[in-house]
This record gives sequence, structure tokens and C-alpha cells, in this order.
Amino acid sequence: MIDLIDGGIQNSNLFLHMPLFDEVYYEGYHEGKIRKYRAIREDQKCDILVLNVIRKSEDIIWDSLEDLLKRSVSEAAFSVHGVYIFDLLTMDIHKELKTYNHNELKTLLINIALKLKPGEQKLIKYSSVYGLFQKTVHESWGKIAFKTSVEVFKDKSSYLDLLIKQLLKNVEFAHDPAILLLNDLSQTPIFDPKDDEQQERLKKFIEKKIPTSIEFPPEVYIQDKNGVRELLSGDVIV
Repeated sequence: MIDLIDGGIQNSNLFLHMPLFDEVYYEGYHEGKIRKYRAIREDQKCDILVLNVIRKSEDIIWDSLEDLLKRSVSEAAFSVHGVYIFDLLTMDIHKELKTYNHNELKTLLINIALKLKPGEQKLIKYSSVYGLFQKTVHESWGKIAFKTSVEVFKDKSSYLDLLIKQLLKNVEFAHDPAILLLNDLSQTPIFDPKDDEQQERLKKFIEKKIPTSIEFPPEVYIQDKNGVRELLSGDVIV
């Protein structure tokens, strides 16, 4: 595994408002569409669980961008030699809807592929796109597998606590501090301070679940286009 800090992951929209870390490593999919990172700050290990989510009514936005990314990856495969994996970690879909150029990412993938040896990986940055690019074996032909994950939230906004519960169940017996990040890609954020039912459900869930059942209470962040908020403390980071 490579230290993602060296590749600038702390500047991505995923980590920009998170605490500053000394090291960050990507450990892959934890459960379902939840991704797991391992970070170190002040010699203390910390698990980071991330779930990218979008409203069901807006999933066509993500589908459109995903098609553009797949086009870049598939076209790049014609010009490389070997088997590769491109694992998309994060992107700002609001920005890329306006500025994404599939030829630019294609060219970047080709140029980096020429330098990678089997077993090597590199954190790629294009605009707001961050992804891990790895070469598995060398071949006379080229193939790039594209991996990504976005949870489509099909319930109404009032049931936002269900997503928090999905993240929280993975750290109930944790022996290290943890950060849970719900990364909302929706144009209309799911978190709504004016939704009384939503806010009451979140309040009850936090009061009931977190203080009593977890040895190390996690930091729980909800991030969307309006900023970032930490649910337990109520802090808002814009």
C-alpha cells in the first residue's frame, strides 16, 4: 500500500475538511459499498469508513459521469500493455459535470501506465478525480478494470439515520478510534436542518446508540455541497 498523503489525497473533496493526518492508506472495500482507509495522526491509528451516496431522483447524474469515466478508461486500454485496475476514490460531480474532458483522463492513464511495473500502484489526480491506478501483470495487450461505488439512497430524506446506522454497525466493536464519513453527492443534499422528522430521528439515534455501545465513540461526518458537519459535536465546517 502507498501513502496517499504523498499523492495529495488530503486536498481531495473527500478529505479536505477532515482532520489533518500524517499518513493515509487505502484498504479497499470494507462491506458492500463502504470503503475503508487507515490513517495515522500523532502516532495514533484511526479507521476511516466512507460511503458515497446520491439521491435516487438524481442517480442519472452519476450514471452520466460514470459513463464518461468508463469511456476514458476503455479507450486508454487500447494503448497500454498489461492488466490494470483503476479504482475511483472520489470526484466532485458538480464540478465535473461542467468541466470533465474524457480525453485528458485517457491520456493521463496512458502516460502513467507506461511507467508502472507489475505490482506497482499510483494515486492519480485529474481535476477533482482521485483514483488508485495499479498494474497487475504485463501482457502484449491491454486491459483496465474500472472500479467505483456510489450508494443510491432510495428512502425519503427523513430516514437519513439509516445511512448513519449502516456505517456505525462496522465500528461497534472497534479497538481503534474511527471516523465515519457520509459523502453526499446529491445536488439537493439529503441532510436538511429544516426537516423536523429527520433531525429528530438523528437525535434519537445518536442518543440511543453511540454513548452506550461503543468503546471508542467515532467522529461522524456528513459532507455535501453545503459543507461538512460533525453529528456528535454539532460542529459545522464550511
